[in-house]
Amino acid sequence: MNGHTDPRRSVAARFAAWASGAAHAVGRPWAFLLSLSVLVVWAITGPLFRWSDTWQLVINTGTSVITFLMVFLIQNTQNRDAAAIQAKLDELIRTSAAQNAYIGIERLTEEELDEIRKRCEARAKVLRSVADVAEAAANDKAQAAAERATS
Repeated sequence: MNGHTDPRRSVAARFAAWASGAAHAVGRPWAFLLSLSVLVVWAITGPLFRWSDTWQLVINTGTSVITFLMVFLIQNTQNRDAAAIQAKLDELIRTSAAQNAYIGIERLTEEELDEIRKRCEARAKVLRSVADVAEAAANDKAQAAAERATS
């Protein structure tokens, strides 16, 4: 590159940083208390405005706008969190004895994922059966050894 940064990247990076900060801030107790305070003040002013349509419109509009914006903010942070977790899981799979075939399966269809889940459950059931047999054999050996030791 010629020393210039991609403007789309810088906008995306700035938005990601802002979204993370905003999501962190609105998830704090003081943000809840501030919102609750606004609602209490609004409710207290009801008689002052004679419960008018304008009085109701203020809270309805305010909450609608905030909710609309928060949907995008929350979705952005969840998308980044999910991508980060997926990358970590992929790296753990890649560096372990697990099957590398599972890397990237989050992009499969629901039907393909169901098929993989069924295969995994079937393998787990077989492994549990083998483990149960091995545990029973080990218990039998331990019981026999205990009986020999006490006789």
